[in-house]
Amino acid sequence: MVVLRLKKNESIFKKRSYCPNCKKKLTWSELIPIVSFLIQKGKCRKCRKKISLQYPLVEFFTGLIFLLVAIYYFDFNPYALINLFYLLIVSSFLIVIFVYDLKYYLVSDKVIYPAIFIAILYDIYLAFMSGQLSVLTLSFAAAFIIGGFFLLLVLISKEKWMGMGDVKIGILMGLFFGPFQFLTAIFLAFLLGAIVSIVLIALKKKTMKSEIPFGPFLTGASFITIFWGTYLMHWYFNVFTGIL
Repeated sequence: MVVLRLKKNESIFKKRSYCPNCKKKLTWSELIPIVSFLIQKGKCRKCRKKISLQYPLVEFFTGLIFLLVAIYYFDFNPYALINLFYLLIVSSFLIVIFVYDLKYYLVSDKVIYPAIFIAILYDIYLAFMSGQLSVLTLSFAAAFIIGGFFLLLVLISKEKWMGMGDVKIGILMGLFFGPFQFLTAIFLAFLLGAIVSIVLIALKKKTMKSEIPFGPFLTGASFITIFWGTYLMHWYFNVFTGIL
C-alpha cells in the first residue's frame, strides 16, 4: 500500500484502503495480512479482479523480518527495547525501498530522507548514552565513505552503473552499520548483484546492456548483515587469515 501510494503521491495515513481497480473501500476483514488474500482467492470481492501478489509477498516477508528482528534482538532491557524499536523502523524503510526500487527502478526521496534522519538521530542517541563522540564520528565517516564511493561510480559511469538513489542508500547503510559491518553489507550487495545478473543473462531475461536496479541488492544485503553480519565478518577474517 505504501509503495503504490508513494508512486501516486497519495497520503498513506488519511485515505482508507481501496481496491485499485474498482475503488471499493476495503473493510477490516479484507485487510488481514495474507489471510484475506487466501480467503478471497486473490480477487477483489466486488469487481473480482486479481489482487497483485505484491501484497501477500510483502506482508509475508515483512512479518518474517520482524520475527527475525525479535528473535535476534529482543530483550527486556530498556536500551535493548529502544534498539529493537529502531531496528523495526529501519527494517520497514528498507522493505519499502526494496519493493519501490524493484518495481519502479527508483528510490523515493520521501522514504530515504526520513530513514537517514532517523539513523542520524539514533547515532546521536548512542553517542550521548555512551559518552563517546567517536560513535557519531565513525558512523558519519562510514556514510561518507560509502556515499562517496557510490557517487564516484555514478559520475564515472554517468549513472549507467548506479543512480543517485543508490548513493543515498549507501549513506543510510553507513549511518546504520557504522565503520565495521558496512564492508560486509557492501560486499554482499555486489556479490548478490553479480550472481543474479549472471543468472538473468544466462536465462536470456536480461542482456549486458539491460538496467537492473541495485537498491534491492543493497537492502537485501542489509537484512543479511543485520541478522548474520557478525558471523559473516568473523568467517571472512578467519578465511583471510588462514590464507595468509
